[in-house]
Amino acid sequence: MDLEKLQRDLKVSYNTDLETVNDRVEDVVKHIAQEWNIDANRLTLHELKTLSATILEIETKTLSEELELLLTQKEQIERKLERKSGELQESKYDIFDAMESQLNKDDTEALSKLHQVKLQTIDLFDLLSEIVESAIITALERDKDSEIFDSIHEVIKDITYEAIKEGSLNTIRIRKILSTILQATIEIAEAEPVKAHQILFPTLKGMRSGLVHSITRFKQRLAFIPIEAKHILIEDYDTIIEDLNQTDSLFAQVIQTQADESSIMIQETLVGINKEMRYDREELLRISKETAEVMRERFSNLASQAVTRADKALKSPRAIEAKRIGKEAFSIAKTTLGTALKSAKEAMESKKEK
Repeated sequence: MDLEKLQRDLKVSYNTDLETVNDRVEDVVKHIAQEWNIDANRLTLHELKTLSATILEIETKTLSEELELLLTQKEQIERKLERKSGELQESKYDIFDAMESQLNKDDTEALSKLHQVKLQTIDLFDLLSEIVESAIITALERDKDSEIFDSIHEVIKDITYEAIKEGSLNTIRIRKILSTILQATIEIAEAEPVKAHQILFPTLKGMRSGLVHSITRFKQRLAFIPIEAKHILIEDYDTIIEDLNQTDSLFAQVIQTQADESSIMIQETLVGINKEMRYDREELLRISKETAEVMRERFSNLASQAVTRADKALKSPRAIEAKRIGKEAFSIAKTTLGTALKSAKEAMESKKEK
């Protein structure tokens, strides 16, 4: 059978005026039986494929056109968003540059405070890419081949640690930080294929070391968090425990995801390094589980008490009033947590000095 001729005939004979898709399909099948003397049950694979493809094309024509239009609009909006986001970041940089010009260049304390505020205000992930790219290129230009591994490993470890340490340990945030660092590194490795392994291996090692360092720091700080902060942490207790138990798989997933989105050469390199590092990741798994256990031991009783108190509160006559002032209490609690964590950090640093 001439499949092209069959397809043309189906497009002409398909009756779109019939009310339901069942009616329309039934009509075209009858047409094939009458005009082509073919039983629908006797169609070959290619004939059935031609029939279904033609019906799908006709039936979904309007939806496909609408989808295409939406996708075009989406691309236009994404380009506008990217452009506006860039303009916003540039505006922030200009403002901080203007503020810095008003400070005494020799006053390192004032400049340090301003830079800290700048880091908290400027888009962290845009800044991360720039820092990683600059650091690795500098290492490649300045260091000998024998020293590149140590240089890249140390700088990526520090960047990873600094990016993670002050924020939440939730998987979404950590995944974005690790992915941003690795993606920036991959772009350099793509441009330097001969040195791809030399660049990516210490990068992955540094990311792992920085993540381990961050979790170790969190574990140490648990001992210094005062009681008021513990009550606030209860609301995120289960999430933090779960996220800590997934850091090993999260790290591997970040590598695999970036590998899947890269060239074959980079993909093979990353997969190979990931296999080499499976024993290194045991340390990450160990410290994560230890931290989760420390948190579970310290906060389990507090968590059960909080549940009991909450259950009683919901049944009490003051429940409505509690809901009314809930937002205010939450705001105050967050402020208390910030102060409490700062006190914990100072106490830990004081102990280290002694």
